[in-house]
Amino acid sequence: MSYIVELLKYILLGVIQGITEIFPVSSSGHLVLFSTLLMNGQDIESELKLLLMITNMGSFIALFIFYFKDIKDLIIDSFDFIFKKEKRVNSVKKENFFYALKLCIAVIPIGITGLIANKYLTPNLLFTGISLIVTSILLFTVFMLRNKQFINDITWKNATVIGLFQALAPLPGLSRSGITIVGGLSQKVELKKVLRFSFLAYILVSVPVSLLGLYEAIKNPGVIDIPGFVLAFIFSFLFSLLTVRVMNKYVQVKNLIWFSIYAFIVGTLSITLYLFI
Repeated sequence: MSYIVELLKYILLGVIQGITEIFPVSSSGHLVLFSTLLMNGQDIESELKLLLMITNMGSFIALFIFYFKDIKDLIIDSFDFIFKKEKRVNSVKKENFFYALKLCIAVIPIGITGLIANKYLTPNLLFTGISLIVTSILLFTVFMLRNKQFINDITWKNATVIGLFQALAPLPGLSRSGITIVGGLSQKVELKKVLRFSFLAYILVSVPVSLLGLYEAIKNPGVIDIPGFVLAFIFSFLFSLLTVRVMNKYVQVKNLIWFSIYAFIVGTLSITLYLFI
């Protein structure tokens, strides 16, 4: 019976990851917080980084499925533009090729900071809480600026700025989607265009992260609860797929205030737990 309870904990962590990876409230921050609450008294530090990578892989696959047509078009059109001279006059293929290049530019900073954070940063409740409150303040700021005129396309400058904002995302508790939304809206890019760019960039950067997670799981099989991690992965995938549909259909800039309030409450809770447990 006690092991069933443990498996239910992993399921809950997968659900939390799936929802909070898509919504701008920090999946890593929630996993740090809820891992501490659900597994209090256990040595979770050795598991937590691997759990983050495995559940992120579930979110990555869900987003890959959701954006499969976009990814396919970007790959095919980029290939045609590079290797078939006669296709270079096609404006759609040219646009998709440059869009793919902008994605590559945007993921370079987070690739560098992600490697540094993975090696040197150990998530804790205090750092997570502070980062969640920072996320809350940033979301509130873009909410207050919500009546700006938005531009139609993501420029090279927009991609660079979004990439620089994303470089902060590996900090535990700082929402990657949230910080990308802030970066995009600060450049007057329309929300749904920011979300598409953000999630496609996430897919691109998640490929090496997912491979690293698989490598670590194979390398250290004794450190993890394999059935638990499998369940966390499955539920992360399912709830990411559900949440990204909701996010794209219903979320508007005016709704960011609710995410801001939520992130502030969870950040405050995280700091309080750090001080008193």
